[in-house]
Amino acid sequence: MGEEARRSKPWIFRTYAGHSTASASNELYRKNLGKGQTGLSVAFDLPTQTGYDSDHPQAKGEVGKVGVPISHIGDMRTLFDGIPLGEMNTSMTINATAAWLLALYVALADEQGVPRTKLQGTTQNDIIKEYLSRGTYVFPPAPSMRLTKDVILFTTKEMPKWNPMNVCSYHLQEAGATPVQELAFALATAVGVLDAVKASGECAPDEFGDVVGRISFFVNAGLRFVTEVCKMRAFTELWDEITRERYGVTDAKQRLFRYGVQVNSLGLTEQQPENNVARILIEMLAVTLSKNARARAVQLPAWNEALGLPRPWDQQWSLRMQQILAYETDLLEYGDVFDGSPVIGAKVEALKTAAREELRQIEGMGGTVAAVESGYLKQQLVESNSRRVEAIERGEQVVVGVNRFVETEPSPLADAADAVLTVSAEAETDQIERLKAWRAARDDGAVAAALAALRQAAKSGANVMPASIACAKAGVTTGEWGFALRSAFGEYRAPTGVGTAMRNDAEGLDDIRAEVDRVSKKLGRRLKFLVGKPGLDGHSNGAEQIAARARDAGMEVVYDGIRLTAEAIASAAAEKDVHVVGLSILSGSHLPLVADVLARMKEAGLEDVPVVVGGIIPPADASALKEAGVAEVYTPKDFELNRIMSDLCRIAESSSERAG
Repeated sequence: MGEEARRSKPWIFRTYAGHSTASASNELYRKNLGKGQTGLSVAFDLPTQTGYDSDHPQAKGEVGKVGVPISHIGDMRTLFDGIPLGEMNTSMTINATAAWLLALYVALADEQGVPRTKLQGTTQNDIIKEYLSRGTYVFPPAPSMRLTKDVILFTTKEMPKWNPMNVCSYHLQEAGATPVQELAFALATAVGVLDAVKASGECAPDEFGDVVGRISFFVNAGLRFVTEVCKMRAFTELWDEITRERYGVTDAKQRLFRYGVQVNSLGLTEQQPENNVARILIEMLAVTLSKNARARAVQLPAWNEALGLPRPWDQQWSLRMQQILAYETDLLEYGDVFDGSPVIGAKVEALKTAAREELRQIEGMGGTVAAVESGYLKQQLVESNSRRVEAIERGEQVVVGVNRFVETEPSPLADAADAVLTVSAEAETDQIERLKAWRAARDDGAVAAALAALRQAAKSGANVMPASIACAKAGVTTGEWGFALRSAFGEYRAPTGVGTAMRNDAEGLDDIRAEVDRVSKKLGRRLKFLVGKPGLDGHSNGAEQIAARARDAGMEVVYDGIRLTAEAIASAAAEKDVHVVGLSILSGSHLPLVADVLARMKEAGLEDVPVVVGGIIPPADASALKEAGVAEVYTPKDFELNRIMSDLCRIAESSSERAG
């Protein structure tokens, strides 16, 4: 008993989960909680994340694919059926529509008679990183920051145990951020949000410390283990410094750097995917070993996420890793094992010095919103990611099983039948039918009145949370809430970060540039390549790197960013007279979305323009795409971008010869 009493309390064990329908996700949550998971981490589908109902044309093919569809409070009831909200710690990965999903959660708690003061959890609610890396933004930066501010002020007053925001550096690393950029860009976001709260005049000075104390972070941990440990220690020290010196917070508890983590998914490989187990475990150690910089909550990806959607067994395996570390080892019996290390201390200081310099540069631009609007932050990430990809291609950055030690035995895990979970097409149909029934059964007068009050709150500057909660209780849908705010705030397209000028410092491109020049001469003009992202998938890293490499190889590139309709892609292909169209889809919706684009191109008389597709695409789906007329299919194993560029030259040349 004495030894057990000395142990630190474990972090919260989470699994990021949700798919198909609210009822299927509820069943998954209850199973995971039964296996010892101590908190929920809800994944929402892309229509929910971007403020569309499941039956909106933009939602076609995306319903239930990367998360659970939540269209109204009825879906929320189903999602949390049998799960006591007053006892649960719930993390919701939601940003542009965070105020709405929180409103649904609060409305459900009110319905269950759970006091708002008992609700514990987090809304991610970091819109800045959406413009930079994840892409599920809706509104322009200024009104989006206002929504974040409204959630912060509402929860501070009414939900004191709730974290209204995870400042999210996780996706910055996924988009290529260096450790210094991850530190600086995340901290600059937090500063921008806190400055906005302070400038609003809606927070009393004696309440501001509470606001600071409820801000949490959501970070990433990659495989450079020592650097990641030092990054987390630098985060804790810089946050303490900023909150003390910039904001005058005197309570040390309110200055604590509190963070949850999902370790790096970017480094998970399709080749030899069983190696991902070791990667995930090592990355978890980086955020748990240092007691002074230990995560408050951890969720781990599954070994097969580079192949598709993990099954419950795969998620269980990742959960067991956490439990073994926490309960079978002696980690929690000791203080910080890195304190006093000169190596760690020197690296932490170096990271802090470089991060402070980057923070000063962002401040000089006018802060994080200005740095987003100018395109500076996005451009920095695209360039950093380009250098990372190039280092892997050249073999300077070793990835075991990918660019070194590639000899392998067949994988009994990856080659097994049903190695990943697939979402049935019926899930979307069923969700839409339930949504139609919901609309038919509700009080239309109450809905109209609630939406009118929401629009008035948005236009007047009042906090949108009370009106949003009233909308939730009246039966308003996600799409109706989203379009009410679109009418007040407008929509936004963020800078792509992909410039038009070739990079002068790109190495190893002489041969491919010569090939592009040869084919362009044969075509009679510069080879023109359109990169398109149909559907609602905002994961743009791959598309950006393909567009940037094509540009640096000498092609003329058309890239207009994310969330394009099939009509827009076909129209751009016709208007720009392109030679090849490349589609990037990572949400699992490749079959219906590619079919839609091909149909629109045929209507536009472009059936002879070849199409290539990239994404997390199982072999059977790749075969189906090729049968439908797609020229080539690329998956994460195709990391050699110059080979893809060579393929594009070959495909364009062959198409020209057939047409000629």
